[in-house]
Amino acid sequence: MVLLLPATGCLGASDAPGPSAEPTVTPTTSVARVCATPAPGPAQAPAGAVTVDPSVVGDLAAKTRSSPPKTTFWLLPGTHTLEADRYAQVLPKEGNSYVGAPGAVLDGRKTNQYAFGGPAGNVTIRRLTVQGFVAPQNEGVVNHDSADGWVIEHATIQNNSGAGLMAGARQRIRGNCLRDNGQYGVTAYKSGGPLGDLVVEGNEIVGNNVDGWERRQPGCGCTGGIKFWAVNGADIRGNWVHDNRGTGMWADTNNNDFRIEDNVVEANDGAALIYETSYNAVIRKNTIRRNNWVEGRKKADDGDAFPFATVYLSESGGEPRVPARTDKIEIFDNVLENNWSGITLWENADRFCNSPANTSSGDCTLLVKDTERCAQPTIATAPLYSDCRWKTRRVDIHDNRFVLDTSVVGCTVKCGRMAVLANYGTYPDWSPYKGEPVAEAITHEQENRWHDNVYVGPWSFVAHDPSRELDFGQWQGAPYRQDARSTFQPQAGG
Repeated sequence: MVLLLPATGCLGASDAPGPSAEPTVTPTTSVARVCATPAPGPAQAPAGAVTVDPSVVGDLAAKTRSSPPKTTFWLLPGTHTLEADRYAQVLPKEGNSYVGAPGAVLDGRKTNQYAFGGPAGNVTIRRLTVQGFVAPQNEGVVNHDSADGWVIEHATIQNNSGAGLMAGARQRIRGNCLRDNGQYGVTAYKSGGPLGDLVVEGNEIVGNNVDGWERRQPGCGCTGGIKFWAVNGADIRGNWVHDNRGTGMWADTNNNDFRIEDNVVEANDGAALIYETSYNAVIRKNTIRRNNWVEGRKKADDGDAFPFATVYLSESGGEPRVPARTDKIEIFDNVLENNWSGITLWENADRFCNSPANTSSGDCTLLVKDTERCAQPTIATAPLYSDCRWKTRRVDIHDNRFVLDTSVVGCTVKCGRMAVLANYGTYPDWSPYKGEPVAEAITHEQENRWHDNVYVGPWSFVAHDPSRELDFGQWQGAPYRQDARSTFQPQAGG
């Protein structure tokens, strides 16, 4: 089982806001401490299971080949290995189950690239440690081929290269320790097919990106505790995502219909959450603390004025024409405590479908099927002028508590900021978005609102472009009119 312990912040009774500082929110009350107390597997073979012997090299793969679909395999205690070939792996059949006894480990010995792969669906892996595999960059160790309907429960997937775990449609990832993998703990991407109905629940996702891919390939956007690509429908709840060497959770390119709730996200080197060129999400009841100290401080030391955020929405917003459980992005009932900064809503004026500045090259918005339509002269007219852009719009940020103690974070400048902004459009030369129209739209015209929040500490605010830093009164006043009914205690600590 998953051990749930209290997730308490550094807020004492004397720090709680008084009656004038309403509303208050309740932080996440539990955290999945899976890695410290892994759940043991069954000490005896399940009824009808095929027993796998760790003393026989390749026994698991061989018995999988020789057994029919829907077979259950019980791995005896000890270290199980595959043949000494980098492509040797277990290729499950439809409906197979793999269950580890106490102390059962499948070890790639830094030789095998993949542990479990192939196209078979509805495979289950429980109570098993998988470690020591060396998947290449952007590939994964468990469910390497992103087959559908897999269930991964109460497993420990650790010390592998690449991603510890890949995800397919209808996958359930529950109660696992996903630790110290080279690139990601989990990555969800399915080439050439839909990926939806994904549940990631009650996992501890810690210490991933040990291979430092962002340093090896600056700007690759290819790391994090967990990353999602083109996932339509996901519930991410009750996880403890911490101490990853990069972003904690990152949804990148045409994701839609996410619910991110009741997670504890802390002490990640980068942002707690990035939601990028994606649509329609609910982000609620999360405890988010001590994130982005490494990357935020580095950018500040380098003189970068951009408001690097803890929750970063980049060209992402609510879109009623894309079916989902919500038609906006709603961020509410969260506690953000002693992160480098707060929430940034950003839209790159030069990034749109068919633009060379679109880092998701080859992808178009979910509103335009034919990328080539996003070109002159048609892109300058309705509806393509609007639909060729991923827009940060219809974002509703309310009833959150934002706490900043600069003595804890160790910063005096370029931290503790909320922001809604864009750049001045310049590129490419045929772009219809040159100049300030995108900055004007994201700031004033796209229904992006903060309201009913509590601020504790010396917060500042950025609007329109990086040069416009505002105090709370300016942020609330014309023309921005943000944070109606919110309260601000600038001198209070953490």
